[in-house]
Amino acid sequence: MIQIKGVHKSFGNVAVLEGIDLQVHSGEVVCLIGPSGSGKSTLLRCINGLESYEQGEILVSGARVDRQAKSIHELRTRVAMVFQRFNLFPHRTALQNVTEGPIYVKKQDPKQARLRAEALLEKVGLAHRMHAYPDELSGGQQQRVAIARALAMDPEAILFDEPTSALDPELVGEVLAVMRKLADEGMTMIVVTHEMGFAQDVADQVCFLHSGRIVEAGPARTVLSTPSHPRTQDFLRRLLNQGTEVQA
Repeated sequence: MIQIKGVHKSFGNVAVLEGIDLQVHSGEVVCLIGPSGSGKSTLLRCINGLESYEQGEILVSGARVDRQAKSIHELRTRVAMVFQRFNLFPHRTALQNVTEGPIYVKKQDPKQARLRAEALLEKVGLAHRMHAYPDELSGGQQQRVAIARALAMDPEAILFDEPTSALDPELVGEVLAVMRKLADEGMTMIVVTHEMGFAQDVADQVCFLHSGRIVEAGPARTVLSTPSHPRTQDFLRRLLNQGTEVQA
């Protein structure tokens, strides 16, 4: 579904992505791990056209991702993104946040969009909070609204950019539970995360990025339990020392 071939991206004189190659098949969950500044979030932003790239090619279902093309808006409805910060409209309720895209971007009938939004909020466990405004919701609840908003566009794939990093520890589980459910249902997902337990349980493939390159990739249990590259080993050792456990 998503093909990334030799992608390079720089900010000024700073190279952020240096020859990224990656294939993501329909229904696959790929987790991107690595230290801050390794290019993980930039890669996600290139996939759905929020950032341009200088070399290489990104294809989504055979269509080239080109930030300058008129088709980029349609592509973003097919490849949704969930950010670290929830980016909800503060003046709209949870229900209104979820219906906004279908009504104003996809031109859906408002009644149908509302019924779909209600079902999605129930799916993420927030049917009882659909009329609440973002500042009346916890961080975990806001992130679940953001996931429902992404699903409302009926995407082919969802990109998650460290979706739990802004949450208090006790709220992380409720968001990961929703993501596990999506994975079980066959949603194609690329997830930037430091939640190694989630990656090991859910991911089909884990890619470790360092200095803009994928230095190790493979099945989740192989990469996380028996990494072969010294930089991957060092990164996981540091996480373990911080209390993040990876089960063998």
